Amino acid sequence: MDLFSPSWAALRAAVAGLSDEDFSRPSGCRGWLVRDLVCHLVIDAQDVLITLATPADAEPTRDAAGYWEVGAVPDGEDPLDALTVRLAAAYGEPWLLAFHLDDVGSAAGRAAALADPSARVSTRDQVLTAGDYLSAYVLEWTLHHLDLVAHLPHAPRPPAEGLAGSRALLERIAGAPFPASFSDENALLVGTGRRSPTAAEAAALGELGAGLPLVLG
Repeated sequence: MDLFSPSWAALRAAVAGLSDEDFSRPSGCRGWLVRDLVCHLVIDAQDVLITLATPADAEPTRDAAGYWEVGAVPDGEDPLDALTVRLAAAYGEPWLLAFHLDDVGSAAGRAAALADPSARVSTRDQVLTAGDYLSAYVLEWTLHHLDLVAHLPHAPRPPAEGLAGSRALLERIAGAPFPASFSDENALLVGTGRRSPTAAEAAALGELGAGLPLVLG
């Protein structure tokens, strides 16, 4: 949970530093421009606010790793993905989208800082502690920060501690550690299918490679 605030702040700062032209460049999310990704982040921030305001009395059914469900590679037919693209285009001016992310994102950050880590919250028919829920979102922020800067070499990259924490969580989801030869960033990129492993990386992965990529949803 301690990694949530710095990871989220770094991602929002990276968006705030983009030029208007950057919003029209490709992102690391297949089929999405940077503006589409930023619109998705607005929706993510709303989800954080909604979940933290949805208390639960039941015992937790998932932890931070269990929050994520591993599915198939997207086929581009998801209606929610298509809605995100249309919504992003509806903003018209990039500054409006950036302003909305800063507004809602700041509120989500404040709500997270005020949350009791042991409190139980409900989302997607699951019950988690607030601490586990926010820890799960560190992986979301870090992966999307990598998506944001995939074609923007001038933009700041995710903080090292967020990369390390996200790698550790992804390894829990995978059920095995990535090779020590992999940097945290490469473990995340290869592990989630954001790029294919090189021949040397594939050899180092061994049996773990057969279960990749881990498409998280």
